[in-house]
Amino acid sequence: MTKKYDAIIIGAGVIGTPIAYELCKMGYKTLNVDKLPDAGEGSTAGSCAIVRAHYSTEDGVALAYEGFKYWLDWENYLDNVTDEKGLAKYMNTGSILIKSDGHDWRKVQKHYDAVGVKYEEWDVDTVKKHVPPIDMHKFWPVRRPEDPKFYDEPTEMLEGAIFCPEGGYVNDPALSAHNIMRAAEAKGGEFMFNAEVVDIRSENGKVKGITLKDGTQIDADIVVNVGGPHSFKVNQMAEGVWEGCNIKTKALRHEVMYCPSPEGYDYLNDGYHMSDGDIGCYERPEVGNMFLIGSEDPECDPQEWVDPDEFYAGKGGPGRDNVLTDAQWKAQCYRLGKRIPSLKVPNQPKGVVDLYDVSDDWIPIYDKSDLPGFYMAIGTSGNQYKNAPVVGRMMAELIDACEKGLDHDKEPFQYEFKYTTRTLNVGFFSRKREINYDSSFSVNG
Repeated sequence: MTKKYDAIIIGAGVIGTPIAYELCKMGYKTLNVDKLPDAGEGSTAGSCAIVRAHYSTEDGVALAYEGFKYWLDWENYLDNVTDEKGLAKYMNTGSILIKSDGHDWRKVQKHYDAVGVKYEEWDVDTVKKHVPPIDMHKFWPVRRPEDPKFYDEPTEMLEGAIFCPEGGYVNDPALSAHNIMRAAEAKGGEFMFNAEVVDIRSENGKVKGITLKDGTQIDADIVVNVGGPHSFKVNQMAEGVWEGCNIKTKALRHEVMYCPSPEGYDYLNDGYHMSDGDIGCYERPEVGNMFLIGSEDPECDPQEWVDPDEFYAGKGGPGRDNVLTDAQWKAQCYRLGKRIPSLKVPNQPKGVVDLYDVSDDWIPIYDKSDLPGFYMAIGTSGNQYKNAPVVGRMMAELIDACEKGLDHDKEPFQYEFKYTTRTLNVGFFSRKREINYDSSFSVNG
């Protein structure tokens, strides 16, 4: 006999689990289905889990700043649930945004003022006081080591930075998703792992449920695509959904590097998250007194769009897609070496390779679809981890409103933030929007 739920959520990562959690709190009977063995083991596990407020749009800043409140009060958000693996920890280091040509920081500052984000302006001397090994010369434009001009001596200084004291990062992104899963289960949510969805079934123009690879059919009047890098493939399974999206998503291969902190600098305990458009990188502390170094997708860095099935099938083998490339390792580590001259870059690359789920304008799709009952929280990778708890609540309320008759396309749902005094027009994240050219078109969102 086919089992039936109120809502099936495809994916059990850091976005899928809070959607289930919030729907359960509203009385829905939910099932999360994931092809991996446990919550958070997909692209969530490869996330840098950075929590920062700077975005290229005011709505992006507002959503992120609302998210701060959840991370800063993690146990209460989880309703004090017990997780046998322990709880993820929010490392409230503070976040430094370097004033550079690589970031429209004046626009960010304007958004901070409009939203009410707490921040301080730091001049060069203040930055050096807080980050002793830093070199505040201007290295713009961003180049790669194979470019002869990469080694030109700088002559100008940067202006300083904007410091956001509530920013930071989560120490274990996979564990954070597992925590939310346990919280959802405590409210009645169910989870099915090692289960691959191969079809979205519909009947009489409305979603009916899913079919798994082993032939199992599970029914629900609501299906939510939170498939991460596989989101575009899930959309293509559902009648009329892919065609109805003006904004599409696809999977981007991304590399993050680890590099030891300079001798005498306790970056793990004294360091900050830093976003540095002048060298096209962001950094945060990592266990072992390491710098975690990610690319901010400058024009000189190549983008590699991949088939997620092929990428994940190759994980674990030598010479496969999950192996760091020497050229990108050097690009990110050498660029940080300009900013931190005492950095000693080892010969052996160390880091993480995973996939981003990227929309055409790097702004996510949080929306219904052209198939009644089918919803999407996609295009989220790279810059939405920090927003996950807010997105869970927002998507649950959007789904509930649409199921009760709201035509979200004609009258976009207005989401009232829980912690900050603000209403968000969720139509901002519509699948039918035009490309938003205010976006950074990068991991910065």
